[in-house]
Amino acid sequence: MKQEFNKYGKEDFTVWKTLFERQKVNLQDKACDEYMLALERMKPVLHPNAPPNFEEINQWFQQSSGWEIQCVPGLIPVENFFELLADKKFCSSTWLRTMGQLDYLEEPDMFHDVFGHVPLLSDPIFSEFAHEFGKLGCTVLNTPERVVMLQRLYWFTIEFGLIQQNGLKIYGAGIASSFGEANSSISGEIPTVPFDIEEVMQTAFRTDVMQSHYVVIDSFEQLFESILSVTKKWNQPKTII
Repeated sequence: MKQEFNKYGKEDFTVWKTLFERQKVNLQDKACDEYMLALERMKPVLHPNAPPNFEEINQWFQQSSGWEIQCVPGLIPVENFFELLADKKFCSSTWLRTMGQLDYLEEPDMFHDVFGHVPLLSDPIFSEFAHEFGKLGCTVLNTPERVVMLQRLYWFTIEFGLIQQNGLKIYGAGIASSFGEANSSISGEIPTVPFDIEEVMQTAFRTDVMQSHYVVIDSFEQLFESILSVTKKWNQPKTII
């Protein structure tokens, strides 16, 4: 599947510009430093003036952290998702919401996938966390309970994670791409819990309601070290007595 950039029409350009400019302003004092720096760093290929051109972004990443956007029609099987991440490919839809859908969607569109997820893939530490996550996922495809554990980790970190950084700040893509949730997530009205990878992987989540709580990391280094620790633990040979 390939992005057909020349098929984006006037409304697509308007929707992208509206969403991008509104959310960039909204995140100024809410998103973590790494995200805002990444958004600025990617300005030559990720800006409000036009929807993202995946070919241009992929060329930019060749000189950065080596990631690549892979077009997908929508949600894909978890095994394919892990395999893409392990190959430093992040999947993205190519369709964009309409002006009548600015604040609510039932499934992720290109604004969520690109504005929410892609900037932090240029951050060295977060990039390595996402890569290690994918590689670990590929090793547990025959162990369903561990696949579920990694899906929970992804949900509470990459999708809806907060970080302690002079107060609560946003780094999860599901929050960074949502005007409403970016405001509510750090309002203090929704409970937060410190990051503990073992607890996170045992915590179920729902996709059809707002978050009942958020998990807060201390740093991206903590996130990266945690996935390495799980990889080491799960890869230990079993002792036969």
